[in-house]
Amino acid sequence: MYFDSNTLAYLDGAYVKANEASCSVYAQTLHYGYSVFEGIRSYKTPNGPQIFKAKEHYERLHYSCQTVGLPLEYSVEELTEITYKLLELNNLQDAYIRPLVFAGTPNMSLTTAQKSNLLIAVWEWGKYLGDKTLRLMISPYERPNPKSVPIEAKVAGHYVNSTIACSDAKAKGYDEALLLDMNGFVAEGPGANFFYEKDGELFTAPPGSILRGITRNTIIDLAREAGITVHEKFFTPDVLFNEAEAAFMTGTAAEVVGVQSINEHVFSKPYKESIGALLADKYAALVTGCLTPTLEI
Repeated sequence: MYFDSNTLAYLDGAYVKANEASCSVYAQTLHYGYSVFEGIRSYKTPNGPQIFKAKEHYERLHYSCQTVGLPLEYSVEELTEITYKLLELNNLQDAYIRPLVFAGTPNMSLTTAQKSNLLIAVWEWGKYLGDKTLRLMISPYERPNPKSVPIEAKVAGHYVNSTIACSDAKAKGYDEALLLDMNGFVAEGPGANFFYEKDGELFTAPPGSILRGITRNTIIDLAREAGITVHEKFFTPDVLFNEAEAAFMTGTAAEVVGVQSINEHVFSKPYKESIGALLADKYAALVTGCLTPTLEI
């Protein structure tokens, strides 16, 4: 359950009961998916609750707003302060945080908004994709063409593509989808970036048709800090079937999760023995305050 009668959310300058928050049924966002959001996590640490990379997440929220023409009058510092207060009011430490900037004014036009609304919600949420290794399916649905939508912005409407691909994979008996880009290269999952391992090195799709996830970037830095080479390059599904030894996915909601197989092709290296498992442990230690990186990540 995301909320109950006691849960508070932040909406347009006030902390309100989540079950009493509302917007107009004529809101532009409701009809066209015209909003941007972030997925952030807070962790219980020896020093109290810590929002992991709040600055980076709220900077990306600002970038997304600017990209699609949604005004956002809150600074990164104000957004961070509001979020810590919201966690405190809801007595949460390990929590998922969902800021949403939306166009709530009645407006049926296809023009950018003159004003926006801000919602921040928090709730307890385990790993989005669970803890078991995943069975993936190469999706028949492609990631959107970056010439049609701003891929680097976290726009709510983009996730219709993700929802369709994920639902299709699950309906066919898989745990999750893996989407290609418009040129047939492996891009990412519906809500997580993808890595594969070969000969002690990692490979992941470069910017272009993916969202450069903050967890993705953290994992790349952790790998390089550990002396592991990471390549950001284009690759086709054939590489996964013929060369890859192991694979994993990353995202704020999913954290780090292993991949068992793709289209029934099982990877040769057990996930527990893979680089992904090593980095999952390092990531968990980092976000819970049990690991101090020697590099800035």
